[in-house]
Amino acid sequence: MSFSTRSKAFAYPVLVADIGGTNARFALVDDASAPTRMCGKTATAGHPDISSAIREVVMNGAGPTPRTAIIAVAGPVTGDRIPLTNAAWVIEPLKMIADLGLEEVIVLNDFEAQALALPGYRGEDVEQVGSGAIRKESAKFVLGPGTGLGAAAMIYASNTWIPVPGEGGHVELGPVTAEDMDLWPHIERVGERLGAEQILSGTGLPRLARGVAAHLKADRSFATAADITAAAENNDPVAVKTLEVFARALGRVAGDFALTVLARGGVYLTGGVTPRITRFLTDGGFREAFEAKAPHEALMAKIPTFIVRHPDPALEGLASFARTPDAFAVDMQGRQWMNGAA
Repeated sequence: MSFSTRSKAFAYPVLVADIGGTNARFALVDDASAPTRMCGKTATAGHPDISSAIREVVMNGAGPTPRTAIIAVAGPVTGDRIPLTNAAWVIEPLKMIADLGLEEVIVLNDFEAQALALPGYRGEDVEQVGSGAIRKESAKFVLGPGTGLGAAAMIYASNTWIPVPGEGGHVELGPVTAEDMDLWPHIERVGERLGAEQILSGTGLPRLARGVAAHLKADRSFATAADITAAAENNDPVAVKTLEVFARALGRVAGDFALTVLARGGVYLTGGVTPRITRFLTDGGFREAFEAKAPHEALMAKIPTFIVRHPDPALEGLASFARTPDAFAVDMQGRQWMNGAA
C-alpha cells in the first residue's frame, strides 16, 4: 500500500475541490503557509464535466493557474473513471491533467477529507455537546448525516495522522429502549435489514417519520427531511418525536464508533442534516444515548462530542493536507495521477 509520507511539498498553487451531487466547491492554497482562498461554488448540473466548472470558477483570469488538484468525491475511488453517485459527472484525472495543464491530481473520499480537517479545528469551528475533553494526539471520529450517513476515523500513530474512511454508515441499528421496541416494527426495512443510514440521513428521515406516524397512529406524511425539520419548528408532534428518536439513535451510533477506535480526541458531527437539528442534539437525548454504553459509562463521559460549525470542512481538510502532507499518512494507491502517466 502506498502512503503519502512525501519528502517534498505539492506543486503550488494547489486547487482543492469538494464535489457533491448538487454543488462543487473550489478553493486554492497558494503555498505551504497560505490560508485557504475560497474561489466559489457552482452547480454540477450547470457543467458537462469538472474541467468546465474549474475553468469558470477557478481559471477565470483572477489569479495564478493551479498546478496540483486534490479532489474529494462521495463514494469509493476505483480506476481512472470515477462516476459520481448523485450527479452526471465522471471524474477522469488524466483528462483533467490534459484539459487544465495540471501536474498532479489526487482523488480522495469525501469523508476522508472530513477526517483530514479534524486536527485543525479551533474556536468557533466546533460547538461542544455535553461533557468530556479532547486528549491530544488521540483518535478522532467524524460522523455526518447528509444525503447518506458518512463516517471516517482519524488515527494518530508514529507522530502521524492517518485518515481511515469506510462505509460505517451502514452498520446495523436495532431497538434499545421500550419506546424503540414499540416503534421499530413500524419502520420500513431495506434489504431485510435496518442499517443506520436508512434512518440517520436526509433520505432516511422520511422513512423514520412514517414509522413514528404509524407508531403514534397519526395521519401524517412528510416527503422530505426539510418538511420534517420545518414541521418540528412548529412543534408538530410527529416531527418532534421523529427528531428526538433520530438524535438518540445518532448518539448510540456515535458512541459505538467512539468505543470502536477509543476516540479520546472527540467525535465530530457534520453533514447537511446536523445544523438543522441543533436543538435536538443539545437537549440531552443525544449525549445520554452516546454515554449509555455499560460497562463503560465513565469512559464515555470523558469523550467529547462536537457539532462542526466550519462552513467548508471537506475543503479545509484537503487544504490542511495540501499545506502539510508530511503530517498525514494518506493511502495514495490508485488515487494519484501524474502528468505524463499512461
